[in-house]
Amino acid sequence: MKIKDIRSLQQEIGYAPLQRLVDTGQAWHMEGSTGRLCMSLLKVGALFLPRKDFRDAYGNIVPSRTKLKAGTTGTLELSIQYYTNKLFATDESI
Repeated sequence: MKIKDIRSLQQEIGYAPLQRLVDTGQAWHMEGSTGRLCMSLLKVGALFLPRKDFRDAYGNIVPSRTKLKAGTTGTLELSIQYYTNKLFATDESI
């Protein structure tokens, strides 16, 4: 599975706008509920971090996915696993 496949599935189920917020770093500067939702979706693999570091509203670094251990929160590998296993069919994991 490639990034374009994941983005297509995200579009289909409505996660694409949230992925764009993560891609641009805006997710970490919006109201708390948006950041918490994005973080929950990153933890299960529905979203993935970009290849660029960002800082959140408090100055903390949000690392790029390339700086993380494969298969952990925010990595492309976790998203591939999520969408390959069809976990997106239910939102009970969030």
